Amino acid sequence: MFDCECAKKRQSNHLMKFSEITDEFKKVTFSSFNIDGKPEVIRNAYQCAVDYFKDFERIKDQRCNSISLLGQPGAGKTHLLTALANNLIMKKQVSVLYFPFVEGFNDLKDNFDLLEEKLTKMKRIGVLYIDDLFKGRTNPTQFQIEQMFAVINYRYLNHKPIMVSSEKTVDQLCDIDEALGTRIFEMSRDYTVVIKGDRKLLNYRLAGA
Repeated sequence: MFDCECAKKRQSNHLMKFSEITDEFKKVTFSSFNIDGKPEVIRNAYQCAVDYFKDFERIKDQRCNSISLLGQPGAGKTHLLTALANNLIMKKQVSVLYFPFVEGFNDLKDNFDLLEEKLTKMKRIGVLYIDDLFKGRTNPTQFQIEQMFAVINYRYLNHKPIMVSSEKTVDQLCDIDEALGTRIFEMSRDYTVVIKGDRKLLNYRLAGA
């Protein structure tokens, strides 16, 4: 039993090393997310992430096997999905790849030779975690849309889970690219929370403002 636990720990540490989750994000947990006195939609997002973790083995090979937390900036979407990713890796030994949309595409733009290798990894990893999908002051480029569609469509066709945070709503994702937006919605239909409302109540950075 001890050897089995040690093997699991070694596997988890190996998976974490190659997840591309930053050292700071590796410290993020569900217990460090404070829901006391928070609006119901924030509590719903927390519960959605916890439920997804509990249900993962049952749903992972189904069409609806993914999770999306969308809407209001600063509401804790990244915290919750990062805590979920950490738990999947450390407690269930699931391979997860973290892809922050803005930084990820900046890296690919700066090193085009890595593009095919990176996209292949994003397609094949056990769970792909896309953080801040389509974030930016301007609309995403056609290149960004095409590459994200290629990755998400591959995962859609092969029933491979995704975890998505975005400031966009489902409708806004569909406005950018309907085929991509509808696939994300279909994959995460049972585990989607759209956070909308008074930004002073929802954005922790504005607390007390």
